[in-house]
Amino acid sequence: MNIMGNEADREDVESPSIGGFAGLTARTVFGAVTAPPGHSFALTCRGGLVGRWQSDSERLEAPFLDGSGCTLLPGFIDVHIHGSAGGDVMDASPESLEKMSRFLVRHGVTGFYATTVTASRPATLAAVENAARYMEASAAGNGENGAAGARVLGIHLEGPFLSPEFPGAQNPAFIRPASLEAFEELLAAGPVRMITLAPEEPGADALIGMALEAGVRVVLGHTAATFEEASTAIDAGVSQAAHTYNAMAGLHHRRPGALGATLSDDRVHAQLIADGIHVHPAAMRILGRCKGPTRTLLISDAIGAAGMPEGRYEMGRLPVIVKDGACRLEDGTLAGSVLTLDAALRNFMSATGWPLVQAWPTTSLSQAQAMGIDREVGRIRRGARADLTLLDGKAQVVATVVGGRLAYLRDSWRLRDGES
Repeated sequence: MNIMGNEADREDVESPSIGGFAGLTARTVFGAVTAPPGHSFALTCRGGLVGRWQSDSERLEAPFLDGSGCTLLPGFIDVHIHGSAGGDVMDASPESLEKMSRFLVRHGVTGFYATTVTASRPATLAAVENAARYMEASAAGNGENGAAGARVLGIHLEGPFLSPEFPGAQNPAFIRPASLEAFEELLAAGPVRMITLAPEEPGADALIGMALEAGVRVVLGHTAATFEEASTAIDAGVSQAAHTYNAMAGLHHRRPGALGATLSDDRVHAQLIADGIHVHPAAMRILGRCKGPTRTLLISDAIGAAGMPEGRYEMGRLPVIVKDGACRLEDGTLAGSVLTLDAALRNFMSATGWPLVQAWPTTSLSQAQAMGIDREVGRIRRGARADLTLLDGKAQVVATVVGGRLAYLRDSWRLRDGES
């Protein structure tokens, strides 16, 4: 497969305008709305958007990216991530979001939702305001003078309106009852697109209504909700479950709880931390069978320690020890992860036995549909953003394209001169 670019001001002329290359070849494509023609095919890009399929009789201009033996997918989307590469959303600094952005493209991620933790009101406001400024400054994601990293697609508030019974690694000192005033203040501070809350807590029903009215996706999580309480919340519009299995009561045959509601209701998208630490492979397999690839959302739930050496870190002012690939509070409670989405995909495929052709939606299409942005991303379709990920035969990331520009390339030899 080939991806070719053109000058933004010359719609009818193909030219090497995508991050310094004119096209991309690959073995296979998954996630395309329309099938490419023939065995040798091309996908044009115009102004950072996906254009038409090109026939195999048209010449691929140079330089091009040699994706031989690789598969092209829609770019990965992480809807639940706190940090990576030493940066944390709660740092409330553009430098931290930039660290995350440039780290994530190395793992196939083209867009992410900057996720807060339960913290003080001023700290949360600062994080939301910083993300809003960063999004405005980065605008289209990739500048003309060089490929940047993954785009911040919005803000995900994890807390503070959670259940004190299931704080997980959220700081219990800052968990508080649902407050319309506090939520309205956060909505005004920046582009909040998701909120994770405990739907059984007092005032949560009114907050769910306010969130949905504002176009915010509501996620149940860190919750002691019964099956009936969770089902009522789903009827009201709750559409996702945060890190399914974690920070909620386990499944009981007479008390199925929030987990039972999540697994049994097709309206719910189930987030999953597929690191083999948070969830046993057999439980991953059960979730996959219950939700299928288009209702399963692989997430990283990564903290700033992702991509960093093991040692001592901090999450929400709580000390975190990273050892043997696990992030834990001093009492042993799991505290986020050092997972990346490409590793999550490989782990999930291994646990379920699903091949890439079946599993790929769990990294992109499912997220895009869950967030209502699937006309823009999540599929390779004409007029959609050219956010793309190239994987080799072992599902390792070879290249990442953000907004039609090359943001990451693993193998320099793949960027070639000459005609294909």
